[in-house]
Amino acid sequence: MMSEQARWFVVQSKPRQAYRAELNLARQGYVVYHPRILRERVRRGKRCAAEESLFTNYLFIRLQRWVDNWSPLRSTFGVYRLVSFGNEPTPVPDELIAAIQNRLLVPSIQTVFHPGQGVQVTQGPFNGLEAIFTAYDGEDRARILIEMLGRPIQVGLPLSALRCSA
Repeated sequence: MMSEQARWFVVQSKPRQAYRAELNLARQGYVVYHPRILRERVRRGKRCAAEESLFTNYLFIRLQRWVDNWSPLRSTFGVYRLVSFGNEPTPVPDELIAAIQNRLLVPSIQTVFHPGQGVQVTQGPFNGLEAIFTAYDGEDRARILIEMLGRPIQVGLPLSALRCSA
């Protein structure tokens, strides 16, 4: 049999089960990499940081072609399939994994709204109006620009009253 270096492959998890797949693969002794980022969310009108998968429903697994047992992957809880083209699992270059790891070394939080971003008001007297987000105003409030009578007016609203424009 050929002796080949271990390589990274992409595992697709079942919907919303990437963490479960990661845990179960690690329990079986596989080397798994599940890149995550911190993303800011609005919950109950307050901003908070939540950890999310960088690639929703995908993670990476390091396998050696002729050495590792690949058959348990199909029956691992949370795993949908090994990403393949044709019938061959496609390896991911080590350089790409290293680049992802290096990018994630510097922790950063991706915010919900950015200055200049279009938002829609979902509550209150301005319900349904399009606006432009300008800044956060404390923990649970935002400053936005709404055009009224032909000119922009700055208004403060709770974060829970805003959503990203489509």
